[in-house]
Amino acid sequence: MRPDHVIIGSGINALVAGALLALKGDRVLLLEREVVAGGCLRTEEITLPNFHHDVMAATWVLFMTSPAGAALGPHLARHGFSYCHTSHPTAVVRPNGEALVLTTDRATNIAALNALAAGDGDAHARDVGGVEADASFLFALLGGSLWSWPTVKLLLAQARKRGLRGLAAWFGAALTPARGWLETGYTSPLVQALYAPWVLHAGLTPESTYSGQMGKVIAFALEAAGAPIVKGGSGRAVTAFRALIEEKGGEIRCGADVDRILVTDRRVRGVVLANGEEIACGSVLASVAPGQLQGRLLREVNLPEDQAAAKAFRHGRGNFQLHYALDRSPVWLAQGLEDVALIHLTDGIDSVSKSSNEAERGMLPATPTICVGQPHRLDPSRCPEGKAVLWLQIPDAPRVVRGDAAGQIATDGSWSEPTREAFADRIEGILKRHIKDFDSIRLARRAYSPADLEAININLVGGDPYGGSCSIEQFFIFRPYAHSTNGTGLLRGLIHMGASTHPGPGLGGGSGFLAAKRLGA
Repeated sequence: MRPDHVIIGSGINALVAGALLALKGDRVLLLEREVVAGGCLRTEEITLPNFHHDVMAATWVLFMTSPAGAALGPHLARHGFSYCHTSHPTAVVRPNGEALVLTTDRATNIAALNALAAGDGDAHARDVGGVEADASFLFALLGGSLWSWPTVKLLLAQARKRGLRGLAAWFGAALTPARGWLETGYTSPLVQALYAPWVLHAGLTPESTYSGQMGKVIAFALEAAGAPIVKGGSGRAVTAFRALIEEKGGEIRCGADVDRILVTDRRVRGVVLANGEEIACGSVLASVAPGQLQGRLLREVNLPEDQAAAKAFRHGRGNFQLHYALDRSPVWLAQGLEDVALIHLTDGIDSVSKSSNEAERGMLPATPTICVGQPHRLDPSRCPEGKAVLWLQIPDAPRVVRGDAAGQIATDGSWSEPTREAFADRIEGILKRHIKDFDSIRLARRAYSPADLEAININLVGGDPYGGSCSIEQFFIFRPYAHSTNGTGLLRGLIHMGASTHPGPGLGGGSGFLAAKRLGA
C-alpha cells in the first residue's frame, strides 16, 4: 500500500513524527539504513552478557518535558515506556575531591550554594526563577516554529509587555556566554564547576554566544524534572515507538538505505532504495545531516543555493563514549554521589574551556571533561543483581585527530584502535582517582571513538552528536542555512528535520513534532 509519508531515518525526530502522523490516521513508512532502528537510541550488551548499556543517548529530560512527550506519553506508556528517576540529577567532582550535588528541590539547592559562598544560592534562585518566569516565551523560541505568525504575535506581545528597549535588553542578556554568566554571577569555583560542563551538552563552549542562557535553561530543567532514563534502556523506548506506529498501521523497515529522493517538476514523488526499489509517497520527511540530504539524496536535483550552503555547513566536536561493566556499585571517594544520575569530572570553567578548545583544534584533550552516568542506580534491570554499569560521555573529543595535547599518545591522523584505547586509558586514569579500588571491581569496558559513532550512524558526521555546530550563526532561524524556513524549501512535499534543523539537537523530538504538526497531526 502506498504510504502517505516516507520518513528517512528512525531516530527520535523520525519516531516522533511517525508516531504523531500515525495517530492522525496517515500511513507512514520509516526507512532505516542500519539493521536496527533508533539512530542514537541503542541499548546493547556491549561488554558482558546481561549488562545492558545505552550506547549513545541516555537521558530523557528533554523528551519528558517537551510537547512531543506530552502528546505521545500516554500512548507510549501503553507499550511499556516508563521513566526511572532520582532526586539527585547531577553533580560535579573536582580533581581535589571537592564535590557538589544538585537536587530537584530548590530550597535545598539554594541553601547548599549559599553555604559555599554567600549569595550563590540566591543567584541560583534568580537564574532558574527567571527561566521559570519567562518559560512560555523562552521555550516557544527554543522549540517553536520560528518562521510563523504565532512567533510574530509572541514577539509583538513581548514588545508591548517589556517595551522595545526592554525586549532588546532581554535578547542581549540571552546572548551572554557561560563564562560571563558564571564568573559574574557566582563566587564559588565549585558552583561554577557544577554548571560549566553542561554547555558542552548543548554543543557549545563556555565562550560561545548564548551559552549562558542555555546553561540557565539546563539548570532549570534538571532541578524541575531531574535526569530521567528509560526503564530497560533507550532501546526500550524505540520498541515502544515501533509498537505504537505499527498499531496504527505504520511500518519501520530496517536495512533499507535510501539512495535518492525522486523529484518531478519540483515536487517530491517518492524515494529509491539502494537495491533499486522505488517507493511512491505523498511526502518525504528526511531526518538526515545537510550533507546527506544535498550531496546524496538530492544529488540529481538542481538546488544550487542549498547545495552550496550544505557544503559550507560546519560540524562541531566529536563525542567519545566509554562503557563499563562492574562487579559491584562504585564507592565514590567524595560523599553523596551514590544516587546521582550524571556526574561531571572537571576542575571548572577554565578546564572545560581548555579541553573543548583542544578538541576543536583536533587535539586529544590532555584533561578531557568527563560525564559519568550510573544507570543501574536508577534502573537495576540494566545489569545482574549486585553488579553495576557506568556510562561515560566525553563531549569534547576531536572529529579529526591532529595530535595529543599532552604529547603522550601517538597519533596518525585517524581514530585508530590504538589511539582510541590510549585515550580511553587516559579517561579511566582520571575516573579511578575518584572511585575506591576501581581496578578490583572493573570487569570489562568498551570504547567508541567519534569514528566508531559515525560508523553506527551516518548522520553523526565525525562523531558530532549535535547535528552540526550550534554556534549562533548556525542556530535558531539560521539552522541549518541562513535562508532556511521551517525545514521547507523549493521542493514541495519535502521536510528536512533532525538535529541539524531547528530546534536543534537533544532528545526533545522538536523538529519531528514541528514537521508532523505542519502536516496536520
